Amino acid sequence: MGAKEMSMEEAFSQLDGIVGRLESGEASLEEAFQIYQKGMELLKNCSDKIDRVEKKMMKLNENGDLSEF
Repeated sequence: MGAKEMSMEEAFSQLDGIVGRLESGEASLEEAFQIYQKGMELLKNCSDKIDRVEKKMMKLNENGDLSEF
């Protein structure tokens, strides 16, 4: 499953695992770079999703209806 297809919960769970793996110091340097890159991709995807939600929330009108943006 690609980063764009997974839920926020799944992405944060994977990020938690990545942080744990990097903090453990057990990964080789090359492996650590790959893990870090995957983490940054997940983080960017989560950030993009949060930005989209924030934009939708700002577009709610006084009746609670979502206006197109």
